Amino acid sequence: MTRTIDYGNLMHRAMRELIRSVLRDVQSNGLPGNHHFFITFDTTHPNARFAAWLGERYPKEMTVVLQHWFDALDVSDAGFSVTLKFSGKPEVLFVPFDAITTFADPSVEFGLRFETAAGSEEVEEAPMDSDPDEAKPKDAEIVSLDSFRGPRK
Repeated sequence: MTRTIDYGNLMHRAMRELIRSVLRDVQSNGLPGNHHFFITFDTTHPNARFAAWLGERYPKEMTVVLQHWFDALDVSDAGFSVTLKFSGKPEVLFVPFDAITTFADPSVEFGLRFETAAGSEEVEEAPMDSDPDEAKPKDAEIVSLDSFRGPRK
């Protein structure tokens, strides 16, 4: 059996660590400047935790926005928990890092998309083409990241 270097999984772990580091910094110091995050995650992940009504409304994936109001951000090695408002009501979510499918910071046109193909995960940088002033949610919102992506090549 020939040993190979699994670059896909190595990249996967490195990008998850980048997200973990960014969120730990925000946990300690708050969001700097105009930075804000759109985080899409797989709601079917066995370790994801959120209100049952959210799971019914978003049975496959959910995008949350960390921008104007969020509370109790707590980052662990496994994932992060945060309190967000949905229709004015605070809800606690736990998002495992392995459940994240897209992470974007439109303020600096940065994005990552994690894609699974045939049992292995691949990471690609998602191009970001947007004006961060276009969308300023007051509470957590579910959004489509297609509006932030440039044309696919």
